[in-house]
Amino acid sequence: MKRLSRAICITLVSATALAAAMPAAAQSVPNAPTGPVETQYYANGAYATTQTRSTVACDSKGNQCDVFYPTNIASLNTRLPLVLWANGTGSTADNYPNWLKHLASWGFVVVATRDQQTGYGNTVLDSLAYMQAQDTNPASPFYQRIDFAHVGAAGHSQGASGAANAMFHSGGVIKTTVTFELPNQNWCNPADNCLLTPTLTGGSGSIFYVSGTADSLIAPDTQSGGTQLNSQTAWYNATPSTMLKAKGLLKGANHNDITGTPGCGLLGFLKACANGVYGYLGYPTAWLAWQLKGDAVAGGAFKTGTGEFFTANAWQGRVSNIP
Repeated sequence: MKRLSRAICITLVSATALAAAMPAAAQSVPNAPTGPVETQYYANGAYATTQTRSTVACDSKGNQCDVFYPTNIASLNTRLPLVLWANGTGSTADNYPNWLKHLASWGFVVVATRDQQTGYGNTVLDSLAYMQAQDTNPASPFYQRIDFAHVGAAGHSQGASGAANAMFHSGGVIKTTVTFELPNQNWCNPADNCLLTPTLTGGSGSIFYVSGTADSLIAPDTQSGGTQLNSQTAWYNATPSTMLKAKGLLKGANHNDITGTPGCGLLGFLKACANGVYGYLGYPTAWLAWQLKGDAVAGGAFKTGTGEFFTANAWQGRVSNIP
């Protein structure tokens, strides 16, 4: 995504330096949760987490994989759902530490190829195959620990395209996708490094489109004209009604807030972060807990028009077809 990379560089140059932000009580941070479901999943889950890196290549490009998981996975009496993470342009899991550890704390195993060009989704699917092999390897900490009936994907920017492409090309193995700042199709060069309209409209699964109100360049909410899908609203509207789908924009968040650690201090500034990862912790985690772990209360938050999501203070531009 060469054009997308240049856009991010422009954003970096124009970013304003922000003071370092440490984790704080929910009421004192940007985009704090206001409802019980968002508050529940905004907090870290019950599991201490471990991060490891594969000693061999895990994808067809020769990249290693990072895996985030509950530290006590070997002693658990259940298989855990798997989330495949897709990096944004020029990024690795190193750019998303708080978000990925947060997911693992809620009992997900998260695998992220270190590919920095994930838009096609092929290396995301390679990371799935890597974990399938780990599940059958008695020497692996993931031996017989993964629930492959409950696999999801998520990704940021170009990786949002990669996560969605992986789902639609997985033959139904990947059940759901959360896209953070899915780029409008104007930025896709070549075009198929994004999610193509025919792939989307012929797909199945479920999808939660997440963006920020300050990301008006790469993932805006309002269509800029033309026939391409150049807004989050256009992506949502083009998604088949047979798929469960939702969309929302986090107030004040820009293209790179998902990289917050969790605030925006020096590292956040270098990544053009505005508020930090805070607001992204609640509802995206709740969506995955609903779709992959069967939390019906979390799913109820997305019920069209009446669910908790539709009254959350930090969100706008909300729509869903959840009955």
